[in-house]
Amino acid sequence: MNTSDIELPAWVEVVLIPVLNILMALFFAGLIILAIGENPVEAVAIMINGAFGYDEAIGYTLYYTTNFIFTGLAVAIAFHASLFNIGGEGQAYIGGLGVGLTFLLLDKYLPAIILIPIGIIAAGLFGALWALIPAWLQAYRGSHIVITTIMFNFIASSLMVYLLVNVLIKPGSMSPETREFDPSGWLPFMHEILAVVGIEVTRTPLNLSFILALICCVLVWAYVWKTRWGYALRTAGQSEAAAVYAGIKPKRIVIITMCISGALAGFVAVNEIMGVHHRLLLNYTAGYGFTGIAVALMGRNHPVGIIMASLLFGVLYQGGAELAFEVPKITREMVVAIQGLIILFSGALALMLRPLIVRLWLAIKPSPTLTQHG
Repeated sequence: MNTSDIELPAWVEVVLIPVLNILMALFFAGLIILAIGENPVEAVAIMINGAFGYDEAIGYTLYYTTNFIFTGLAVAIAFHASLFNIGGEGQAYIGGLGVGLTFLLLDKYLPAIILIPIGIIAAGLFGALWALIPAWLQAYRGSHIVITTIMFNFIASSLMVYLLVNVLIKPGSMSPETREFDPSGWLPFMHEILAVVGIEVTRTPLNLSFILALICCVLVWAYVWKTRWGYALRTAGQSEAAAVYAGIKPKRIVIITMCISGALAGFVAVNEIMGVHHRLLLNYTAGYGFTGIAVALMGRNHPVGIIMASLLFGVLYQGGAELAFEVPKITREMVVAIQGLIILFSGALALMLRPLIVRLWLAIKPSPTLTQHG
């Protein structure tokens, strides 16, 4: 029986199967922890407490979650057009360049109410422009988007090294980074905003970009599923021939979709550069662009699923750091291995359990309730 032709309820596809994949990953991670003589249950308890047990932990968890939402959305919107954008790392990096150049030129002259929106626009615009080149090569020259976007990650990295070492470096500094931006360009921290309304929490890197990430989720949902442009995007992604027959121009869809994807990835710079570091520096993207691929796959390329998957990876990053600190035998490298297992089971092996789930569903539900294609 070809189980791939059988439709399952949305809650099974979007919730049950991803949860089972995560549980399988945690099971094998538990075997690794058990092999080194530690208690897996205690390790999970430490990780959860390190991610949600106190206000500082929650702040750091949501701070990491913000980056994963941006990069997850970037991968997801491209995926709906059958474009596999794995250049989020480079697009996020170049988004930071846009913020850096803007603030280095304007932060002494403009107030925060003008400078911050300009910085956000610059992050998205530079990320979009960096994605535009691979998009054009795919649409008009037949270059594969996977190859070009991953190559552009390396080009972005080399470009940033050159600029920060030779051009933008703070005069007299031995570290490859720009001068600190004027405070008028800093995004407000969440603990500062909450203090205004009388809520005192511990200082963390969590800033206003978290709200921007949630707004982007709503906008992506509305664009993809509630507008004619989103309909054209999904049509071109499902069948280029059908799109052409309907009067849709697939090349235009490729260009527009990749620019939106690049802009979303570029917003990582809003969180990192405008919200936390307040200067342009090397390697601030820290692999968020690549993790966004797993986030999108785990979230089934839907904004709600991406928020949940991003929160999970935020827990892994923050709770994993706490686990490595509390249990010396569990090193940071082992925490990365646990993250890798979750990426493996949620990405490459995402549909491994689906045939079994389909057979169980057929055994439980009457066959007329299922729709069979092909």
